[in-house]
Amino acid sequence: MLEHCTLPVTPLEQNATLIWCNETGRAAWVDPGGEAPTLLARVRDQGLELESILLSHGHLDHAGGAAELARLSGAPVIGPQREDAFWLEQLPQQAAMFGFPEIAPLTPDCWLDDGEILELGNERLQVLHCPGHTPGHVVFFSPSARLALVGDVLFNGAIGRSDFPGGNGRVLIESITQKLWPLGDDVRFIPGHGPESTFGEQRRRNPFVADHVLAG
Repeated sequence: MLEHCTLPVTPLEQNATLIWCNETGRAAWVDPGGEAPTLLARVRDQGLELESILLSHGHLDHAGGAAELARLSGAPVIGPQREDAFWLEQLPQQAAMFGFPEIAPLTPDCWLDDGEILELGNERLQVLHCPGHTPGHVVFFSPSARLALVGDVLFNGAIGRSDFPGGNGRVLIESITQKLWPLGDDVRFIPGHGPESTFGEQRRRNPFVADHVLAG
């Protein structure tokens, strides 16, 4: 069974999420935006083995700690989809803009594509390419746990911004309604910021993508 815990990091309060297979102890950090030593200590406190570092997209608050965490742990950085390469190349400029310590550009060990399957111990994660917030944004879905890690595509009561370079509001709505909703109303999701919810709850109440809102 896939288990998880979420730890907000950096002044931007981004949700870094540790996921692991409780049968094997194999773990991955999803979107380690910063505070890499703290994140690695959490892995060790849980008695887990960090197998990979997964990125949903290339924004600083999600990818800013990935290189340091990889250096400290030896785990590879995986994702996002290749169209976010320009965001990862611009990590130094992003850090300067937000007053963060200097950070180098990042090239992941492996890019991801829609439909790929990632193995974590005995668990499997489906990769869904969900552009709109950024062009290379991906979502990680565990069918066994009925859990999705959606980055900045969807929030509890909101959706991701689409006014950054490479963003597209129409495409973002399509990603939510065509990629996420078909997974099922019962699916719990962990957003990049804020509390968890379910897709069903957002279809009922989210003022941007609720069914009655999109129906006009």
